Amino acid sequence: MECEWKPDEQGLQQILQLLKESQSPDTSTQRSVQQKLEQLNQYPDFNNYLIFVLTKLKTEDEPTRSLSGLILKNNVKAHYQNFPNGVSDFIKNECLQNIGDSSPLIRATVGILITTIASKGELQNWPELLPKLCLLLDSEDYNTCEGAFGALQKICEDSAEILDSDMLDRPLNVMIPKFLQFFKHNSPKIRSHAIACVNQFIISRTQALMLHIDPFIENLFALAGDEEPEVRKNVCRALVMLLEVRLDRLLPHMHNIIEYMLQRTQDQDENVALEACEFWLTLAELPVCKEVLCGHLPKLIPVLVSGMKYSEIDIILLKGDVEEDEAIPDNEQDIRPRFHRSRTVAQQHDGGESIEEEEDDEDELDDDETISDWNLRKCSAAALDVLANVFRDDLLLHILPLLKELLFHPEWLIKESGILVLGAIAEGCMQGMIPYLPELIPHLVQCLSDKKALVRSITCWTLSRYAHWVVSQPPDIYLKPLMTELLKRILDRNKRVQEAACSAFATLEEEACTELVPYLAFILDTLVFAFSKYQHKNLLILYDAIGTLADSVGHHLNKPEYIQMLMPPLIQKWNQLKDEDKDLFPLLECLSSVATALQSGFLPYCEPVYQRCVNLVQKTLAQTVLHQSQPELYEAPDKDFMIVALDLLSGLAEGLGGNIEQLVARGNILTLMYQCMQDKMPEVRQSSFALLGDLTKACFQHVKPCIANFMPILGTNLNPELISVCNNATWAIGEVSIQMGSEMQPYVPVVLQQLVEIINRPSTPKTLLENTAITIGRLGYVCPQEVAPMLQQFIRPWCVLFNLLFHSFPLSVYLLAFLSTVLSLSFSHSLNLSTNLVPVFLKRLLLFFTLCASIETARILYKIKHINVMLVKSFLVKETEQEDMVGGLFKTFEGRYPYLSLCSV
Repeated sequence: MECEWKPDEQGLQQILQLLKESQSPDTSTQRSVQQKLEQLNQYPDFNNYLIFVLTKLKTEDEPTRSLSGLILKNNVKAHYQNFPNGVSDFIKNECLQNIGDSSPLIRATVGILITTIASKGELQNWPELLPKLCLLLDSEDYNTCEGAFGALQKICEDSAEILDSDMLDRPLNVMIPKFLQFFKHNSPKIRSHAIACVNQFIISRTQALMLHIDPFIENLFALAGDEEPEVRKNVCRALVMLLEVRLDRLLPHMHNIIEYMLQRTQDQDENVALEACEFWLTLAELPVCKEVLCGHLPKLIPVLVSGMKYSEIDIILLKGDVEEDEAIPDNEQDIRPRFHRSRTVAQQHDGGESIEEEEDDEDELDDDETISDWNLRKCSAAALDVLANVFRDDLLLHILPLLKELLFHPEWLIKESGILVLGAIAEGCMQGMIPYLPELIPHLVQCLSDKKALVRSITCWTLSRYAHWVVSQPPDIYLKPLMTELLKRILDRNKRVQEAACSAFATLEEEACTELVPYLAFILDTLVFAFSKYQHKNLLILYDAIGTLADSVGHHLNKPEYIQMLMPPLIQKWNQLKDEDKDLFPLLECLSSVATALQSGFLPYCEPVYQRCVNLVQKTLAQTVLHQSQPELYEAPDKDFMIVALDLLSGLAEGLGGNIEQLVARGNILTLMYQCMQDKMPEVRQSSFALLGDLTKACFQHVKPCIANFMPILGTNLNPELISVCNNATWAIGEVSIQMGSEMQPYVPVVLQQLVEIINRPSTPKTLLENTAITIGRLGYVCPQEVAPMLQQFIRPWCVLFNLLFHSFPLSVYLLAFLSTVLSLSFSHSLNLSTNLVPVFLKRLLLFFTLCASIETARILYKIKHINVMLVKSFLVKETEQEDMVGGLFKTFEGRYPYLSLCSV
């Protein structure tokens, strides 16, 4: 029954006035209106006025009516649970009565309002909604049918899961067949709605759709040539999703589908072309790709290459006609938010200290960051990239003739697309491209000086894709010319080129590493000069390039002349930034790498940097406490500030070693770290465990008194579901074990069981497995009595990892020391090692003793008194039952390396 609510005329006029004022471009007026609207939310029937304006005041202009509905939608999202029943019932009734408004804008607004109410859990409390909307689909009035379909499409998008549940008696069993009936409706808008509704249930393999999958596909085929672009777009989207979930139904028609998608990828409507282009990305991930697509490559490759040219709209958005813009300040809205990634610690296998292992950055197929939306150019390039990884060098048969024409084309747009093509195929077709690179790389280096900025910028990216090959060649022929030109482009007068060159140079740094050492003065001179040229956005990328350089050349950066060049501008930026400025993230990351590389060279700068990091941690922890106690008064702090500060403190501890001892002694960092280790946010705990490990190595005398508090926390964080947290906790336990020695005994029960479970867990990531094996080895080395009883539970996976880690000499020494020590206490146990494993283990042992031939190795082995080579020999004889072979091997070792007897006692 319709509610008998009527508005007060004076109140209605007041609200109408506010709605009109809210459309003012003046920000102060908008702010004032917003405050008044918030105050009106205190009145229960305010929302009745809003729905009244939307649905009843048809004489008002449409923007005002629609705005009233959108404000109501926001109120529903924020306060719907507080609406009185009479208000919510009135709103629901008005929505259903006005879903067929003659205005498309009002119909769409009502549809948005309906789905917002439904998404607040109201589908269960509004049982008449779905039946009513489905009934309205049969209305002869177009507006009513279209409005109902628009609302249903939004509900399908927002509430797909609950629609396929028993909670609502599975309404899709009725809705899916109903939608299919409208695929042949005479209105293209209705046809488009119908396909879009069904498409929402493809990926989830909804049973109601799977029961009608054949008629669904038949209807899609019938609409393949529809004159309406939106229909064609939804057909393409459906076929892309079906490729993932019902390939079996598409395979019999695959030839025709591929031919159709080839046409649609060239559609005049770019939205349709983009949707079709996604098909090639999805197909490339399927095992059947090579088989079904091979014969179509001669047609497909030119289509993808053609799609990689900039469109006219792209060039306008990119301001492609602007060649010099370095003096124009950045629009702050164009600068992407910076998010810090917490430090993950792994062991360094070539001897030395721990390293930071990071996931690979996404290798973006272009540098069009100004065009934030996914577009046809980017999709075409990504498709070519994945197909190159599928077909490898076989793709070159179709690509090379096109490349020859594109790369040397006089028209810059075509030439630029050819350079993008060359970069896109780099990973997949590298081997086949090698014969051409001696000619192509010099050509690309020349293109770095092209008069068009967009050509220069894409050339930077493409050259970075071939950096690995460049570094493998004689440096004077390729590396030095490339480095020289890239450094010039870092100082380009175009901001886009600066950005691309900085990113490309960072990639070159990662590949070249110490090959860059002879050119450090030249590199630093350029990077430091860029500080004075760069606007805000590129300055953040410059920090990354400097940090990557420090990571790549390491201690070679620790020279007075380099330090004097690099540190003053970094410290100047450091002093300029406030504690709440998110630009601190990349700068702190940069300084962390620099501090680690400079080691003692960072000492003159360490105290203020250290203290500010401690203050950032302390400040964030204090804000967290305030927010937890009074959330209505205090906002939750951005914990990224604390995480990045913890990571820089780790970098300082790693770089300065024992030199950080006095700073730790004078401050409260251990107390703060203890609080961080218990934080609810995994990334905070992850970084705090990394810092614990680094401080343990640098100044254990200050860490040791806190071990009793730290170890239980480390034990509770050995949860492999949080891989990075677990990894850092495991690593920290290993570092503490080496320092504690036999005093580690009380804490072995706290951690060993979890470590054994991790090492036996299937599909555990490699870094976590390695750290776990090393930490178990270290625990066994210092506390053999406590570890020996569990030997049977982990010896097999441990030995497998021992084989993998054998190339790391310092780790191997500890691992072998652990093995011989624990075996002395577990010799009576029958371990029954896999016969497939033992020969490999013997080979690794042979390699180990070969390493012992060096004097340094002998010295280190002599220091580790727990290694009992003869006991290892006895163990291998017992387990392999091949006494003669093992005895022969050891006799050879003892004859060749007589000093081994020093550690055989």
